[in-house]
Amino acid sequence: MSLTFSGRVGTRVGRGVSALLRNWLVFIALVVLWELVTRLLPNPFFPPPTQIVTTAAHLWFTGPASQVFLTDAVYDNVFPSLGRTLGGWAAAGVLGVALGTAIGRSRTATDYVGPLFAFFRSVPPPALIPVFVILFGLGPGMQTGSIVFGAIWPVLLNTVDGVRSVDKVKVDTARSMRTPRRYWIASVVLPAAAPKIFAGLRLSLSISLLLMVVSELVGSSFGIGRSLLTAQQQFDFPLMWSWLVLLGLLGYGLNAAFLAVERRVLAWQPTRT
Repeated sequence: MSLTFSGRVGTRVGRGVSALLRNWLVFIALVVLWELVTRLLPNPFFPPPTQIVTTAAHLWFTGPASQVFLTDAVYDNVFPSLGRTLGGWAAAGVLGVALGTAIGRSRTATDYVGPLFAFFRSVPPPALIPVFVILFGLGPGMQTGSIVFGAIWPVLLNTVDGVRSVDKVKVDTARSMRTPRRYWIASVVLPAAAPKIFAGLRLSLSISLLLMVVSELVGSSFGIGRSLLTAQQQFDFPLMWSWLVLLGLLGYGLNAAFLAVERRVLAWQPTRT
């Protein structure tokens, strides 16, 4: 039995490794090609990946043991930027779900606010950064406001669509079971609209990360966006690429974590089993 169990574990590990290599094969090939080309044809604007990794490791992981070996650059720039991203995204999610549910349950609300939403959704959020600077000044208020404004639309519109497309069978079933009105939204509407709400939240998360960088380029003295701009202005291209790589890692990590939560929350869905 132990041999059979070991064989099953080995098979699963082998499949996991094969899937990992298959998913990352193109990425690894491009990195290797980048390394070879930049070694054969040196270019100051495109340093080799090994140099970027070395710069990034020295920038972030050479701190004292009391700081878990993380440098001041992480505490002073990465964590505040990550906090702004998640804070703005959370605020946009709460507001988007609340407003979307209220509008979706109303028969006439869309007639009044639909054109307004279409107008504001069409305005690129970075173009409104000067407006947020006037309203909140240069600082966290402007950055959070920019993130919330840009990230709220996918959540809001997906919530409206999800709430309006609740299966009539579920509605009739809840009514036949005499579900109290105070439990109607939480027990019928939101669970039925959850797949579309999560789709909007996932899209808004990537938008929040993007707007965090853009807002810090304009109105911040610290953060990932400001550090990226400073490295570019100082022509420190290995450092600049290190910050770009970090943004890619953050985007991938946040998306992977969100998908894990989504799979667990929506495990009851027949299509997700």
